[in-house]
Amino acid sequence: MRVLLQRVSRAEVRVGERITGRIDRGFCLLVGFTGTDTDAQVAWMADKVVGLRLFADADGKMNLALADVDGAVLVVSQFTLYGDAEKGRRPSFIAAARPELAIPLYEAFVRALRERGLTVETGEFGAMMDVELVNDGPVTLWLER
Repeated sequence: MRVLLQRVSRAEVRVGERITGRIDRGFCLLVGFTGTDTDAQVAWMADKVVGLRLFADADGKMNLALADVDGAVLVVSQFTLYGDAEKGRRPSFIAAARPELAIPLYEAFVRALRERGLTVETGEFGAMMDVELVNDGPVTLWLER
């Protein structure tokens, strides 16, 4: 499971003209799965996202978590996180999980974040999406489990 986490001051995702998710302060998570990912990895990643202290405290140090700043999460499925561009000019996506595995894992991840008390908005799995965000910082992390 791979997550590209961006701390944002606002983010939204659209499918065509329809907005499927919008948040203000929080994290935009681009999430990809591979064929060997499990529910245990999903739970670990949800705990990691909830616990990360990436927001500034009164002293300007990154010491506050999402709950401390009333932050939200925008989760967008992104199979291209498993793209392999080592050979040639066209990436291979063979390592990305097939939809029959990836969809339940994606839904479990969204559910796990909500169960941990976060406000969660989403994109639409498998759709062509436009993601617009204002990166706060910028602060961007690569998380993998």
